[in-house]
Amino acid sequence: MSAKTVLPAVAMTAVSMVLTLAVVVMWLGTAMPWPVALIVGLGIDGGWLATLAYERRLAAQGDHSTSVTVVGWCFGLVATGVLVAHALTAETSAGAWLAVAWLPVAAKALWLVHGLWERTALTPGALGAIRGIQQEARDEAAVARARLRAEAATEETRLTAVTAAGARVARVQAKTAQTLSRAWSTLETTRDGEDTGRALTSVTTRVTPGVTPAWELPVWGPTEPVPALALETAPALTDEALDRLVDEIRHSETPALSYREMATRFRAAGHSASEVRLRAAWKRVVGGVAS
Repeated sequence: MSAKTVLPAVAMTAVSMVLTLAVVVMWLGTAMPWPVALIVGLGIDGGWLATLAYERRLAAQGDHSTSVTVVGWCFGLVATGVLVAHALTAETSAGAWLAVAWLPVAAKALWLVHGLWERTALTPGALGAIRGIQQEARDEAAVARARLRAEAATEETRLTAVTAAGARVARVQAKTAQTLSRAWSTLETTRDGEDTGRALTSVTTRVTPGVTPAWELPVWGPTEPVPALALETAPALTDEALDRLVDEIRHSETPALSYREMATRFRAAGHSASEVRLRAAWKRVVGGVAS
């Protein structure tokens, strides 16, 4: 894996060193003997190569020296400066020479990237462990999402049923009130009618002369409103109470009940708890027994 970063750095270093040496010999060879120019070019490349080798040695030992790094960058900047100066003074192909003047700095940057890769590289075993942890986290997240969707669907179904029952009760109450209203209206019309008064008078005068009883309408007592269906049941059990109930139901028989049997008896006993809390209580009780 390290070849992916070290090979480009080595290639860029070799190209920049050859280019720097050639430029120094061609540029300074006109002003001084070419052996002197060759020594100057080798000195720049040699200093750069020496600092680079020392940096690599320190990196292999897990160490780092800021002064050596600064000296190495200085040699790289000197080489880049020589290439830039040659490109600016060249009579021909100045643009081409200027285009390759960045190679020494690029080589140093590639070595910096390779050093960062080495400090952050992990073994295949560690990478496998990381992948396993990530996959486990994805699995747990998927299970949690599925559980939440199932609970949301169950709650929606329950609310729909409660709402429908409330609507049926409201319709029955409205129909009953309408029927009572019509009956009351009929009674009041009959009481206030002229024929009804004459009929009552003709009947009662023979029994009690001079008395005409009034036909009073029946008095309807106050009605008790139908209480609204409560959406909330009994208050939720605390974790300690839930653990105690689960443990009692589980050990109500020998051998101990399974989770499914325990949950069935828990619901049948009239207790209420979500599936998530019931399963968590089961794990705490079983885990506490196992430990």
